[in-house]
Amino acid sequence: MEFRRIANDGVLRYNDNIACCICRKGRFNMTDKITALYCRLSQDDMLQGESNSITNQNAILKRFADENGFRNPVYYVDDGVSGTTWEREGFKAMMADIEDGKVGTVITKDLSRLGRDYLKTGELIEMVFPDYDVRYIAINDGVDTFKSENELMAFKNIFNDWYARDTSKKIRAVFKAKGQSGKHLSNPIYGYKHSETDKNLWLIDDEAAEVVRKIFHLCIDGYGPAQIARILTEQGIPTPTAYALSQGRDNGHKNVKLHRWGNETIAHILEKAEYCGHTVNFRTHVKSYKNKKRVDNPKEDWLIFENTHEAIITQQEFDLVQELRKNKRRPTKHEEVNPFSGICYCADCGKKMYLCRATSLTEDQEHLKCSTYSSDKDACSAHFIRTVVLNEIVLNELNKLLVMVKEHEDEFLQAAMDNSVQKQSSELAKAKKALKQAEKRIIELDRLFTRLYEDNVSGKISDERFAVMSEGYENEQKILKASVTDLTAYIETAEQKSADVTTFISVVQKYERITELTPEIMHELIEKIVVHAPDKSSGHRTQQIDIYYRFDVAVSTAVADSMKYDKKRKAA
Repeated sequence: MEFRRIANDGVLRYNDNIACCICRKGRFNMTDKITALYCRLSQDDMLQGESNSITNQNAILKRFADENGFRNPVYYVDDGVSGTTWEREGFKAMMADIEDGKVGTVITKDLSRLGRDYLKTGELIEMVFPDYDVRYIAINDGVDTFKSENELMAFKNIFNDWYARDTSKKIRAVFKAKGQSGKHLSNPIYGYKHSETDKNLWLIDDEAAEVVRKIFHLCIDGYGPAQIARILTEQGIPTPTAYALSQGRDNGHKNVKLHRWGNETIAHILEKAEYCGHTVNFRTHVKSYKNKKRVDNPKEDWLIFENTHEAIITQQEFDLVQELRKNKRRPTKHEEVNPFSGICYCADCGKKMYLCRATSLTEDQEHLKCSTYSSDKDACSAHFIRTVVLNEIVLNELNKLLVMVKEHEDEFLQAAMDNSVQKQSSELAKAKKALKQAEKRIIELDRLFTRLYEDNVSGKISDERFAVMSEGYENEQKILKASVTDLTAYIETAEQKSADVTTFISVVQKYERITELTPEIMHELIEKIVVHAPDKSSGHRTQQIDIYYRFDVAVSTAVADSMKYDKKRKAA
């Protein structure tokens, strides 16, 4: 911890930031012990008005030091820092001077300024300070370790701790209520900024939002966080921290490389549903009011409010990225993203097939090979498929799909939903009707229970009759509640299937004709491609290819014929 003396303004600085001010006449004499005047103000203290303000504390401490003849007063200040944490720059600077033997006396306005953790505060006053021959004074609490022991000091420290605990509990309650109301619990993330008229409203920051879109599109194209980080760094795009500082904002991140993007930064951006226009609250929580370390909450505890602000990316793009992140795809050594990477599987063993390419292989010789066979030749067959052949097959099938959807949308919709909604449309309508009737009957049974109980109490119905009838009503209600649960799940599944098919059709309609396979196109439309072992019974090599489209809307089967492809290529 290094200090730098600025002679012309009498200020002691720490890492170019003001840590403390020297309030005395004359030059600093290292032979004289420092009188440390420690001031601390937290956000909770600010609610109490000016009594605990830094200015007020400074005045009290200076007056006390002057009146009691304490020499070499030096201020150590922590402004806006909780007393339950000891990670305070001013406090750490003071302790460094104490450990170096520079400090003779520590003075605070009261015990709570030193800290609100009664165990740590007591340890400092009764063990640490005496070890370094440091006198401690808390003015308002009448504590002076030089004069005598204060029996009430321990109790005052406990009360300060209780105060911190109670304040923390109240803040958490306010925080929880705010989060449950759908308001943002944090400052705007990278890509957004506060509205000038409404601090709870996030507005798009156009410059940063373009970078966010670039990150998502690169991921869709098959690049991972490491590759995206390298691309952004090479292009000289400012990091979120560097950008915040350039806009006159401090996002709180210290000791970071301002112009070098990190993998984790990219990964965090790709995980933020806020970019779809949603508010996500309660992602994390702190362990306790003393331990400020944040811990991730399980996703089921998150509270998501949809469409609370303008989206930077579409929900479809976000969902696609999350799917891609589950099956990570990496660029090859040739710095190209293979469009078939991560989605081709062996029909025999079910494992992924990987790309085989080298400088010694021509484009026509590059191929996908079963990963199982490479590691264990007895576990699977040695089949492979050339990428140029597979590319032609998939291109042809995708364009057939485009035509089908555009010209026969109704038929495609029916086929896609054949095993779910469309086939069971009448059942779905019946399920909704049954659900409504069940919910209505449950309410009626509650009223019957009430009347039955009143009749039993008044003597209109005997206890025996009451027991029989109530048991019947309870059994009926139990069955109805179970039915409601099943019907609700069935309806939600069916309606989700319908929404998925609609989403798929909207994606297909973006394209007129596909002339080149890109990772984005592949990942938007195809779930997986299954490659079968070759069949040579016809005299030349053929392979069955099964293409499974996203959301299980359809499966197309084609036959890859390497000989036909070679003839076509030679003719061209």
